[in-house]
Amino acid sequence: MYPKLKRIPLNRHFVSLAERAGLLSLSGAGVLLFYDVNLSVLLLAGFIILCMIAPFFPGFSFYLPIISRGTPDKKAVALTFDDGPDPLTTLCLLDLLRKHRVKATFFVAGQKAAEYPEIMRAIVRHGHTIGNHSYTHDNLVMFRSRKTIVREIETAQNVLNDFGVLALAFRPPVGITGPKLGPALMKTDRYIVNFSCRAFDGGNRWIRGLSRKILKRIGSGDIVLLHDVRPHKPFEVDYWLNEMELILSGIRNKGLAVRPLDEIIGRPVMVNRDRNDGKMEKWNDGMME
Repeated sequence: MYPKLKRIPLNRHFVSLAERAGLLSLSGAGVLLFYDVNLSVLLLAGFIILCMIAPFFPGFSFYLPIISRGTPDKKAVALTFDDGPDPLTTLCLLDLLRKHRVKATFFVAGQKAAEYPEIMRAIVRHGHTIGNHSYTHDNLVMFRSRKTIVREIETAQNVLNDFGVLALAFRPPVGITGPKLGPALMKTDRYIVNFSCRAFDGGNRWIRGLSRKILKRIGSGDIVLLHDVRPHKPFEVDYWLNEMELILSGIRNKGLAVRPLDEIIGRPVMVNRDRNDGKMEKWNDGMME
């Protein structure tokens, strides 16, 4: 069903770019030490700065492999919605997506999913896929312990179990990664999906010109980041819905199709346990040996 892609080597033998860069930096600093101490210190400082800023680049596979876009030859994009569900906006969005015959992926926060079970059932009933977006949506969770990250993923999944959903794809809050995320994903048997196109809307705090920003950046193979939480000012819900309408129409006018995320990235985003009669197949083609 899913085309076989190049394996993402997220396993105990995987050597990250951070590890390789660290080894090269230490080796280079050792050599430079005999010539110029200042250059040696500068090289090591550069590596430390790189380690500090890398987590804030959602598509930068520095600490672990990250899926942030699909193949550009499909003339299609995937829409993803983070941080919901929200009773003021998600149901309206579902109606709009149905009108345009579009399937999206909802990266839900477990805490909200538990609070609004009927909306979660509606998302599944409409045929959309669901990803794990942590339980509390702590923006700084990637800087906490590995145990905390694992707990956030597993607690969110425990909520999703009630809806017959096993979410295979994980998206960290705000797309921030870190050195502890890879081991946490190995422990929980997940892989990371971030994004390649966004409008920097601040979780629907800044929605003015949202469609214009997205349509200016979007291209084949993009994974688009949007949010299905209420705007910062609740009276702007109608404006936000109109922006969603403009995005859906604009994508079509640019000659692009909106396809499910699993088709764009070539691997399943979730398993519907109800439809699989409880039989869990090996989904990762050896991704986490």
